[in-house]
Amino acid sequence: MKRIVLFLLTNLAVMAVMSVVLSALGVNRYLTANGLNMGMLMVFSLVVGFTGAIFSLLISKPMAKWSTGARVIDAPSSSTELWLVNTVKALADRAGIAMPEVAIYDGEPNAFATGAFKNSALVAVSTGLLEGMTKEEVEAVLGHEIAHVANGDMVTMTLIQGVVNTFVVFLARVVGYAIDKAVFRNSDDDRPGIGYMITVFVCEIIFGIAASMIVAWFSRQREFRADAGSAQLLGNRQPMIHALARLGGMEPGELPKSIAAAGISDKPGWGALFSSHPPMEQRIAALQNLK
Repeated sequence: MKRIVLFLLTNLAVMAVMSVVLSALGVNRYLTANGLNMGMLMVFSLVVGFTGAIFSLLISKPMAKWSTGARVIDAPSSSTELWLVNTVKALADRAGIAMPEVAIYDGEPNAFATGAFKNSALVAVSTGLLEGMTKEEVEAVLGHEIAHVANGDMVTMTLIQGVVNTFVVFLARVVGYAIDKAVFRNSDDDRPGIGYMITVFVCEIIFGIAASMIVAWFSRQREFRADAGSAQLLGNRQPMIHALARLGGMEPGELPKSIAAAGISDKPGWGALFSSHPPMEQRIAALQNLK
């Protein structure tokens, strides 16, 4: 809750600073004089920017179960399931969080953690991961996912997404209104015209691409931190290094787009700036240099 309040306050503060800067540059006066209510636009941008991100977070657990076909282990039916549940319980206790739901799904090697609250999260592993790695390596992967939960990464990434969404919505409409007024309309017509709609559409694409790079950068930093968190929970960096090396030689299991960033690994994107996960070599090097 504290993290949510701080991020919301930060976003409101940024919006306030933006308003001051726009006013100082005369942009606010120009736009307001020509029919754009900056205050209402800020409120609109905040609502639009955060609504989708927060809603996605709130439904993340049921959506993850449905989209992957994950089966929650309510009562372990094999020695592997019993070991999996006990291992997650031990790691959660060390991390100081409540026991997450533990699930298994069919697929190539991967694992993920999700959920709106760190004390009611979901940790899921694929059959490919369990079959292709040693227990020590699987434990390291589980430590990585538990570290994500303990660090509140699902909430943090949602709020970062909300912040950048807010900027995209706000700036696209400011630019759209200014260009529409200056280029496409005469001065006595205050209604947004076709120029506004076209400019907003184009700007949302351009600003959205830039926003995606920002979110991806934050996601990569959270991966480094979760790797280090696993090493700390296990009291040894070597299992996580071995797990990453093993994963680097495997074809990662593809996850639904909504939870791809939450996986232990992901297929490289068409550009490093848009990748949610750092290259395995960088992750291993970061662990080796961990003090």
